[in-house]
Amino acid sequence: MVRQIPRKLWHLVSGSAPPRVSVLRLSGAIGIRTGLNRGLSLASVAEQLDKLFEDDTAAAVAIIINSPGGSPVQAALIHDRIRRLAAEAEVPVLAFAEDVAASGGYMLALAGDEIYAHENSIVGSIGVVSEGFGFHQMIEKLGIERRVHTAGERKAMLDPFRPEDPRDAAHLEALQREVHESFKALVRRRREGRLKGDEAEMFSGMFWTGATAASLGLIDGMGDLRSVCEHKFGEKVEFRLVQPRKSWFNPERSGISAPALPLQWADGLLGTLEERALWARYGL
Repeated sequence: MVRQIPRKLWHLVSGSAPPRVSVLRLSGAIGIRTGLNRGLSLASVAEQLDKLFEDDTAAAVAIIINSPGGSPVQAALIHDRIRRLAAEAEVPVLAFAEDVAASGGYMLALAGDEIYAHENSIVGSIGVVSEGFGFHQMIEKLGIERRVHTAGERKAMLDPFRPEDPRDAAHLEALQREVHESFKALVRRRREGRLKGDEAEMFSGMFWTGATAASLGLIDGMGDLRSVCEHKFGEKVEFRLVQPRKSWFNPERSGISAPALPLQWADGLLGTLEERALWARYGL
């Protein structure tokens, strides 16, 4: 009986063609809609992920990450889809951090069997944060009356136009601890046997340069896509870049009426400000 050679090793023995690596770039805040951009979510990248793994002769798959984080749910969904597709295709995944792979961005990097970064990349921020504002004093000064009617005592919890209720804050912190524990468990599982730092520090929400992240075992080393792949597969390695599908927005075709457009642009502006705040957290 002839044993079938796994596709990820075929290029090493066949000599028929240069090794090829399929590449996808995951860039931007996760789950945050900015203007007409749906944000980085499973829905926005599912088609590209399928294409990424469709080459039966690829020696590896590479994901290039430049993300300050965002929705932990969308980050986990993208991570899980990459791991499922990698298992089905029996192909290794290499992750490369560019400017930032932090918080949810680092969760995306954990989908890689190996993680690389530039020595000055920002990596880590393994934690959970929720931010907002309290406007109750402002509306009092402006003489504005806030009217909220609910069925359910806690339905309007964390309303920014009311003074913060300690019970609401405690509930939010409990939720954050649950999400944080899930994040930590993922890091331990995906980086098993490679973590070198103190967990209290690594899981504190702190972030580091790529060089320090490597010393902590959060990543495997320094390097970019080409340098790492040439070292692994030889100088003749070829890259197949998976591009997102181009779209052209037409209000008439979209079904969005003209009166609704200002609301959409306002929503996009808020999303842009939220994304800008995420990048600014890492000095960018």
